[in-house]
Amino acid sequence: MLHPVPQVMRPPSPAVVAASVCLLGGGAAALLLAGAPASSSAAPDAKPMRPPMAPPTFSVVAGGDVALAGDPDGALFTRIRRFLRPADLAVANLEGTLARGGSGRCVADAKSGCFVFRASPGWGQTLRRSGFTALNVANNHALDYGPAAQAETLAALRRGHIAVDGLPGQITYVRAGRVRVALVGCAPYRWAQSLLDVPGSARLVHRASRRADVVVVYLHAGAEGAAADHVSGAPETYLGEPRGNPAEFAHAMIDAGADLVLASGPHVLRGLEWYRDRLIAYSLGNLASSHTLSSSGVLGLSVLLRVTLDVHGRFEAGSLVPLKLDAWGVPAFDPDRASLVLLRSLSQADFGRHAAAIGAGGRIVPRR
Repeated sequence: MLHPVPQVMRPPSPAVVAASVCLLGGGAAALLLAGAPASSSAAPDAKPMRPPMAPPTFSVVAGGDVALAGDPDGALFTRIRRFLRPADLAVANLEGTLARGGSGRCVADAKSGCFVFRASPGWGQTLRRSGFTALNVANNHALDYGPAAQAETLAALRRGHIAVDGLPGQITYVRAGRVRVALVGCAPYRWAQSLLDVPGSARLVHRASRRADVVVVYLHAGAEGAAADHVSGAPETYLGEPRGNPAEFAHAMIDAGADLVLASGPHVLRGLEWYRDRLIAYSLGNLASSHTLSSSGVLGLSVLLRVTLDVHGRFEAGSLVPLKLDAWGVPAFDPDRASLVLLRSLSQADFGRHAAAIGAGGRIVPRR
């Protein structure tokens, strides 16, 4: 499981470049012992050759947006906890703040209404007990209720022993099993590592790849709503706000050294693509909410992505757990597997021969 080192946190500001450093530890090295040739002239005390050691691997479970309100309620994740806890790294996007103070702010225009999310700081420990080990805070609601509430949120997650990624210039290093993993979170906002700055984010990922075995990028990007389920390959907006070009950005991050790209933001599922033998999940939808997000129609279809990577970032195995959110936003396993049917269709429509193939049980078929 993931073991973050306690970090000294301070309230971030747009001018602050944050760095979050967790336990690095030494990478595993395989020593191959070669014995004498198998022949009649071999020395009597020759040692048999040992088989090569398999490279270390680690498991990731990733979900989409988590938008909370009110006091902690562990029942929100009860029905999916069994999928989160076995993983070495369990990550999602925290959409909103965990705070009691601060003043409200709104990124939506007046005609569309104002949506701000604030929940009790006690959720930090509940999220950890539910199985989450890292959360992305690069999103449009991370500064709801201002810098003071953001500082409260980071403190609450630190008390819950949850690693955080997504602040400007931040690379979060964690140990997942025997593998050193770097987490980088990006969103199109000044309080996050900006995905509108593709070269700058690429440099950050490249720097992370030089210190970690594997780099995982989590981005919050793209248009929103039931009709925003396709990856267009072009710049996207929502309510007039630039939301980046998710495909261009994800490809650039892999070119810079990322091994897995995860995303949320549209509040609906989007397809999965192979790019340079690395997997991109363009939106994992809504994972859970406490009366905050709509779960009607396709907005209530979700998944957990389970992936095993080796120490070099190579894909070993993967699968999708189909979920469905009830009217209150509580996720549970969906025996009808409606989200798998949707993801197969979206992946094939948007990426063709580069689409990730999804088997009947949710297994992701490796590239050949």
